[in-house]
Amino acid sequence: MIQLVNVTKSFGGRTLFEEVTFSLGSGEIIGLVGRNGTGKSTLFKIITGVEPYDSGDVKIPKSYKIGTLDQHIHFTHKSVVDECMSALGPEFKYETYRAEKLLTGLGFSDEDFEKDPQSFSGGYQIRINLVKTLLTEPNCLLLDEPTNYLDIVSLQWLRSFLKSFNGEVILITHDRSFMDSVTTHTMGVHRGKLRKIKGQTKKYYEQLEQDEIVYEQTRINQEKKIKHMMDYVDKYRVSARGASQAQSRLKAIEKMQDMQQLDKIADLDFSFNHTPCPGKQIMKVKNLSFGYTEENLFSGVTFEVDREDRIGIIGKNGKGKSTLLNVLSHELKERTGEIWEHPSLALGHFGQTNVQRLHPENSITQEIQEVNTDLNITRVKAIAGTMLFTGEDSDKKISVLSGGEKARVMLGKILAQKTNLLFLDEPTNHLDMESIDSLGEAINEYDGACLIVTHNEDLLRSCVNKLVIFRQDGAEFFEGTYDEFLEKIGWEETPQTKKEKKAVEKEKKPEKTQETSSGNKYREEEVMAQIETLEKYQSVLEEKIQNASAAGDTDAITSAGHELELVNAKIDELLELL
Repeated sequence: MIQLVNVTKSFGGRTLFEEVTFSLGSGEIIGLVGRNGTGKSTLFKIITGVEPYDSGDVKIPKSYKIGTLDQHIHFTHKSVVDECMSALGPEFKYETYRAEKLLTGLGFSDEDFEKDPQSFSGGYQIRINLVKTLLTEPNCLLLDEPTNYLDIVSLQWLRSFLKSFNGEVILITHDRSFMDSVTTHTMGVHRGKLRKIKGQTKKYYEQLEQDEIVYEQTRINQEKKIKHMMDYVDKYRVSARGASQAQSRLKAIEKMQDMQQLDKIADLDFSFNHTPCPGKQIMKVKNLSFGYTEENLFSGVTFEVDREDRIGIIGKNGKGKSTLLNVLSHELKERTGEIWEHPSLALGHFGQTNVQRLHPENSITQEIQEVNTDLNITRVKAIAGTMLFTGEDSDKKISVLSGGEKARVMLGKILAQKTNLLFLDEPTNHLDMESIDSLGEAINEYDGACLIVTHNEDLLRSCVNKLVIFRQDGAEFFEGTYDEFLEKIGWEETPQTKKEKKAVEKEKKPEKTQETSSGNKYREEEVMAQIETLEKYQSVLEEKIQNASAAGDTDAITSAGHELELVNAKIDELLELL
């Protein structure tokens, strides 16, 4: 459906990628990986025609519709539902169930549907844009970091949606677990080249590592061969007996591919600076409550933090996870309850709002040094270097940095601090997969305790031994790992999954007893017959879509897909009558 042939793109004399070639096959879901700054988002912009390219060719069928997730917010309607429905034509104005179904899956309540979209947080506004994209029923979705703004429950919904999506997807996300759960292929930008393989990220990175080992061994062998040949040339160049062979060897050397030694790719090097705490427990929280209005955001929160604990704080967005850290760090005053701290507590707090407290006119080194004046400039520069601010970059002012770079400065400040308790609020949002792996290793090696708000399931699985779970009815403490929580308790059902479960249960119901009135029984049988007929037609449409995909007939795919959506909606309506 989409094909790139020998596409090259440069910025300011730097080549992002060179002679990139790949094709997106029917039904493929591709995970696009690569370090920050390697050109993943630029590749999306080239495919959509937003960004020009230097050379090559991009081939997309005229009738092939591509949907993208817009990170820029521009709303023109007064309710969430109306804003979402604006993505469709006026002929759909009464079919708001289309938007409502998607909004419910992404964590919006029935009451939210009529609220002003401008009244929601940035993360929820991005979700509204995602709904607008999905409503247009594109043949292909290009999703750039959709997971950054979704909580774990919404991620489960998006995972299910993508698995059942009748089309193609290219997905950029640094959440390895999420990517591996939905993709059929992995494609990566590495050293200016693009590679696509069938399978998950582990297979891709293993292949990448093996290729670099082979390359380096080949380069070393070639260097030895060239040296051996040049020794012969130097020895026999002026000799009548060996001159022709020496000349032949020189020509052979010239034809050899120039194999440069691969540059080492810099990694974020996390190493938290620990100061001991003599007590077994470093913090105790009892019956804590807080609210911005008369109603509590959370209440009755009770747990203890041992000096080497790794506690994950998880749950839906808007329930108070980040606020809890702000209350525990005394940035907000609790409404009721107690917070006991060990006298030796030394706290390092990475928060989303803390980034705004960086001083715009300070340099990176000045920001890092102000949290620990005992550090000399050499050590400060070294910490800046571990956050990938090397050389003169460490003297840049905060005001010129991107959001991701400011987040790295905040992490650098925490590395400079002497701490025995870390609060990390969504630390993975601006990190690539390799940096997230490094962060996980550093948390495990840290001798202090850590409370971490994250929806990254890889990080939860690799680091956490206890959980604070924010659910519909408040927050609860769980003694165990994330996988143990999923096994023993699990996430509560969303309204959408409840409806689906209800439909399945109704299908399994035995026939009504004789006590059921004949009228009701007749009506029930009639509805079931209609559902059965629609389900048969559902299968016909699904087969039609598969055949059209194989034939590359995008018009037929769009037509059948639209019809299938209407059939699904009608089945939902009939199920409600049972």
